[in-house]
Amino acid sequence: MPNEPAPVPVHTRRTRFDPADELRRLSAGGPVTRVSLAPGAGDRPLWLVTGYHEVRQVLGDQVRFSTSRFGARTPGGTSKTQRPDDGIGLLMDYDPPEHTRLRKMLTPEFTVRRMRRLRPRIEAIVTECLDAVERAGQPADLVGLFAAAVPGPVLCELIGVPRDDRDDFLRRCHAHLETGKERGERAAAGTAFTRYLAALVARQRKDPDEGFLGMLVRDHGEEFTDKELRGICVLLMLAGLDNISGMLGLGTLALLENPGQLAVVRDDPAALDRGIEELLRYLSVPHAPTPRTAVEDMTLGGKRIRAGDTLVCSIPLANRDPALIDEPDRLDLTREPGPHVAFGHGIHHCLGAALARMELRIGYAELLRRFPGLRLAIPAEDVEFRVRSTAYGVERLPVTW
Repeated sequence: MPNEPAPVPVHTRRTRFDPADELRRLSAGGPVTRVSLAPGAGDRPLWLVTGYHEVRQVLGDQVRFSTSRFGARTPGGTSKTQRPDDGIGLLMDYDPPEHTRLRKMLTPEFTVRRMRRLRPRIEAIVTECLDAVERAGQPADLVGLFAAAVPGPVLCELIGVPRDDRDDFLRRCHAHLETGKERGERAAAGTAFTRYLAALVARQRKDPDEGFLGMLVRDHGEEFTDKELRGICVLLMLAGLDNISGMLGLGTLALLENPGQLAVVRDDPAALDRGIEELLRYLSVPHAPTPRTAVEDMTLGGKRIRAGDTLVCSIPLANRDPALIDEPDRLDLTREPGPHVAFGHGIHHCLGAALARMELRIGYAELLRRFPGLRLAIPAEDVEFRVRSTAYGVERLPVTW
C-alpha cells in the first residue's frame, strides 16, 4: 500500500488567501501558544508565536534566541555539534559572530544599486516568459509558464550559471525541492545540484567574472571558504525559487479575484510599489523563518519559556495582527505600507529582499500591461493551492485574456 502523506503542519495551513481557521483559533488564545505542529506524527511540542510584536521580539533578539542547529548556544556555553558539509554557508542557520562575518561581506552585493544591474536581464526574462504564455494560447497555465519560470533564470543570472547549463541545473534544483518525489530522488538531485555549484565556485576562483560570485572572490578572496560560497548559492536558490513563484502566482490570483484592487495597479503603474508591499503582507507566502531556540529562561507573551525550548514564528498571523495594521484581513493596495515581516526581521532579514521586490514589480507590471483583459479560465473554487512547499502558492493558474 502507498504510504499515507504526512500531515500538513499546523503553522502552514491556509484557507485560500487566509490563515486556516484552526490557526486563527490558536492565536485567539494568546500571542504565544504551546502546540504540536503535526499531531500524530510524533513531533515534540514547541511554542508557536503569532503576535506581531512577539514575532518581531523573537526575530530581532539574536542574543536570547539562536537559529543555529549546529553549535547552538546554551546556558552552559556552546554545544560541540559539528556542522555538516551541507550546512556550511546556509546563513539563516548561523548565529553571531559567524553570521556577522558572512553577512558583512555579502550585504554590499545585495544593495538596491547592485540589484539594478540585473534589471535589463530580469525584464528580458519576464518578456520571454510572457511570450511563452501568448504562444501557448488560451487557456494557458500562468504558474508553469510565468510565475515558476521567472525566478530560476534570474537567480542563475545573479550567481553566474552559464546559459548552456541552466536547464539542467534548474531541473535538478526543482527536483531537489519537489516534495512529491521520493526522498532518494530528491537527495540525488540535491547532490548533483550542490556538486555543480562546487565546480562553479572553483571556476570563479580561477577566473572571477563581474557577477555575484566573481565579485565575492575578487573582493574577499580566502575570507570565504569554497564550501561557504557553495552554501550561500544553495541558500539563494532554495529561498528564491518558491517564494517568488508563490508571490507571482498567488498575487495574480488575488488581483483577479479583486478587480477593484487590480484596477488600482493596472491603471496606475506608479501605485505598484505600494501595492506590492500590501500583497507581501496580505499573502505572506513564507510560512515561518528558521525556528529559534531559547538560550535562557524568559517570559514571552505571558508564557514562561525555558532555555532549550523551540519557537516557530508564524509570518501569516503576524502580518494579519491588528497590532500591525487596521483591518488586516482586507486587501487594500492603496493603504500606507506598514512594517510587515514578510521578509523577516532583525539580523536574518532576507538578504535578497531588494531583488525580490524588483522581480515582483517587473513581473506584475509587464503581465498587466501585456494582458489587460487577463481573467481566470476556471471557477475560482477550482484553483488548487500549493500546501506542501516551503512557500505558499497555487499549483496551476489557467487564464485567458
